[in-house]
Amino acid sequence: MRLRHLLPALFATTALWASSAHATVVLDFAGLDGSAHEWIADYYNGGTGNLGSGPGANYGVSFLGGRACDGANKYSPCSTLAAPGGPGANAMYFDTSAPVTMNVAGGFTTGLAFFYAAPWESVDVDVWDGLNGKGNRLATLHLKASPGAGIDTCFQDHACPYIPAGLKFDGVAKSVNFNGYLPNFALITLGSNTPGGDTDVPEPASLLLVGAGLAALAKRRRQ
Repeated sequence: MRLRHLLPALFATTALWASSAHATVVLDFAGLDGSAHEWIADYYNGGTGNLGSGPGANYGVSFLGGRACDGANKYSPCSTLAAPGGPGANAMYFDTSAPVTMNVAGGFTTGLAFFYAAPWESVDVDVWDGLNGKGNRLATLHLKASPGAGIDTCFQDHACPYIPAGLKFDGVAKSVNFNGYLPNFALITLGSNTPGGDTDVPEPASLLLVGAGLAALAKRRRQ
């Protein structure tokens, strides 16, 4: 096949990589009222939290359960937050035995990641291919309790660390169940198994340079 026939395919591939490099979505809960423990609700579905914060970004993501909490408040469930979002950053927590369900109407692929703290007990995260935690379970991630879990270390001393965690899965996920008692989740990332997004996705700029080089070569061959 001649080089000029390869160029359209190359640029199509470049556009695809450029799109996929920005396919991750990161939820940092920053726009919600963490000091009042606002329910997340439809904030990331282009709507608001239950106290009216928003509208947030329209990622097609809604929460059944789950509150924002303020890491700047010494008595907040998230007061141990130090690294993931910076001092005082918000995170998600819940204080019921029922799981929090995150629905993603359009679905997401590849992976799920976050920072977590489990001050009381181990927690499980289940990824499903249907909404509301139904359908086929694509993956489960078991998260150990935080080092030194317990009221003295994790709450009174505010020394319960946040730990990065992530998983990969096949298929299209449409919901996630977060199970446990009083866990905290920060920087929840959809579409990657690395909190905050992939670091090994090829840069679009690099691919564009390759395309430009081949285009220049084709031009020289015509001269």
